[in-house]
Amino acid sequence: MHFNHYGGEAARLAADLVNLTETPRPEDLETLLAAHGVVNRALTTAQAESIWDWSRRLAVCFGRQDLEERCHAVNELLADASSSPRISLHDGQPHLHYSAIGADPAAHIRAVTAAGLAYVICSAADRLGRCARRSCALAFVDTSRNGRRAYCSVRCANNDAVARHRDRGRASQDRTHS
Repeated sequence: MHFNHYGGEAARLAADLVNLTETPRPEDLETLLAAHGVVNRALTTAQAESIWDWSRRLAVCFGRQDLEERCHAVNELLADASSSPRISLHDGQPHLHYSAIGADPAAHIRAVTAAGLAYVICSAADRLGRCARRSCALAFVDTSRNGRRAYCSVRCANNDAVARHRDRGRASQDRTHS
């Protein structure tokens, strides 16, 4: 499944922010934001901390849940990150900007990630997942063709398959030795 840059990429940014394990430093976020095409990414320490707090709120949008519950969570994010969307031509092509002109980078990140999650929900609501591997549970945006992705990465899928195979082998051995 393909999402537009401001929808899918912003939702993938939201997933990466959710997957942070501690309050990031501004320089840590700069690399992450650059990877997702965020241009204005020079954050202060206070802004990085606010992004950490925001990421904890984004987290509730990922994983299995009732559609109404997911929409409610994203609507709350949209309300808190609201600004007036506008069409921009700065690169020659019309596209939406979700934050106000001159917004600080943290406000921009809040607006973009909330809008990105809303875009994904409106396109394919069940594409905001959590890794099925018990020891992982990272958030991800399912961009697979059939929408049945269960793992954050091929590595987790393979590790889980190996663990299940070993468990079946042990169970089979236990039955033959009993």
